[in-house]
Amino acid sequence: MLMFNLIGFCIILACFALDRGKTIRSVRRGLTMFWKIVPEMSVVLILISVSLAILTPEQLKQWLSTDTPAHFATALVVGSVALIPGFVAFPLAGVLLKNGASVMLVAGFLTTLLMVGVVTLPMEAKYFGWRTALIRNGLSFVGAVAIALAMGRVL
Repeated sequence: MLMFNLIGFCIILACFALDRGKTIRSVRRGLTMFWKIVPEMSVVLILISVSLAILTPEQLKQWLSTDTPAHFATALVVGSVALIPGFVAFPLAGVLLKNGASVMLVAGFLTTLLMVGVVTLPMEAKYFGWRTALIRNGLSFVGAVAIALAMGRVL
């Protein structure tokens, strides 16, 4: 991370040396855009924190341990609504599988978790429009179901 910051800083310095006015306007514009998105991202980060506090691996294992249509639907819904970052989701999936959770249910949970964003839908709709956001989430949900069913058959 430090390396990316240093590279970015060096690029800004080089741009500043080439054209001061344009660089200052660009930095101001970027900061303005950043401050406009901070409230929405804060809500998302709060929801991620709450999700991580509420959903323990033991609870998820209990929900994902049997292959029934009701459990499959639950895994898809919980994955669609939960807001857990990928760097937490993948190890969590490994723990769930190691503790006996079904491959199909874990695949459905993980895929919807990463592809479908019910919690982030309003923010997504603000930038892309409701129609696009709903189509993307709907197609992602259908794709997640297909992936989970295929993983259940193959593995």
